Amino acid sequence: MKTITNRCSMLFFILLLTGTALRAQQTNNQQTQKTTQMKTFVIEREIPGVGQLSAAELKAISQTSCGVLKEMGPRIQWIHSYVTGNKIYCIYMAENEELVREHARKGGFPANFVNETFAIISPATAE
Repeated sequence: MKTITNRCSMLFFILLLTGTALRAQQTNNQQTQKTTQMKTFVIEREIPGVGQLSAAELKAISQTSCGVLKEMGPRIQWIHSYVTGNKIYCIYMAENEELVREHARKGGFPANFVNETFAIISPATAE
């Protein structure tokens, strides 16, 4: 139960942090994506020791991800990621969850949990 509570708390915290950036990105996507509806996903990747990787190692991971995304086309976009001790939490825009999982397979990345977001809240929501 503690793990579920911690995971929910972490996802809630991530969504709060990304609220403004995602809102701007969604507005931009709505203007440029006329034929498809992009959805926002939070991906949890369990990678033991990832928080100890060097800047060069994180750059290499990013380059691999970007290479796969380029091959897959505009139906999936990486917004940004948060690196913690043993996990990476990634924010993606994609047409569907399968594209997110396909990106993980092609890049050799874990995608332990893929969660579609349905709302963005922030301190501004309370006003």
